[in-house]
Amino acid sequence: MNMLEVFVSSLEEFHPDLVVLSGLHMMEGQSKELQRKRLLEVVTSISDLPTGIPVHLELASMTNKELMRSIVHQQVFPAVTSLGLNEQELLFLSQAASGPHSSLSSWNGVPDVGMVSDILFWILKEHGRSKSRASDLTRIHFHTLVYHILATVDGHWANQLAAVAAGARVAGTQACATETIDASRVSLRAPREFTTSHSEAGSRIVINPNEPVAEWHREGISFHFTPVLVCKDPIRTVGLGDAISAEGLFYSEARPHS
Repeated sequence: MNMLEVFVSSLEEFHPDLVVLSGLHMMEGQSKELQRKRLLEVVTSISDLPTGIPVHLELASMTNKELMRSIVHQQVFPAVTSLGLNEQELLFLSQAASGPHSSLSSWNGVPDVGMVSDILFWILKEHGRSKSRASDLTRIHFHTLVYHILATVDGHWANQLAAVAAGARVAGTQACATETIDASRVSLRAPREFTTSHSEAGSRIVINPNEPVAEWHREGISFHFTPVLVCKDPIRTVGLGDAISAEGLFYSEARPHS
């Protein structure tokens, strides 16, 4: 029994407060027909959930652009409430679905904050909830080694500052295998200043060390940026993305929406 079958069958047995979906990348070696069937199973299972239960999709590294396009366009994105992904997955998603900066073959060092922000904005504008679109997607938690961004559609989430900070904190503690941040074992490598967009006239933000979480807004979408204290000699990195997203979700407050 694969992860998708476990996911589908387990939803029939209990009603959770939150559903976290991962493992879609495991379909990469399957035929198009089987991929389509699996995605349909997932969407059907999500639609059978009682109203108000958020569903978080954690993306994983993929190489099949057609499968990624199917996930984006064939009702998976509109069916989930929240999305978690890293810089490789974000750029691949934009390349597969012809989004912003999709001509970029790969990131050159630290992913440019303005470019990342443009792609996050595009995902929520094109595939997120709006007055004209029946989508549940209202939240994206982006994580790269040196910084994280939490992007949310206004009116659906609260406590974003604490949520993005919590994800950054667990990145440092889990990688170093410590209970709390050990200042001697971490370093700050995030950009100290950046432009919030390259697709439009973005604002220039300079990080304040005393209040390191930066916030900006763009057409009904809020962005919360935090630097990450990066572990100098990481011990535990397996499952780090899942841990970051889980911690962020724990501190996030979903607002009921009629």
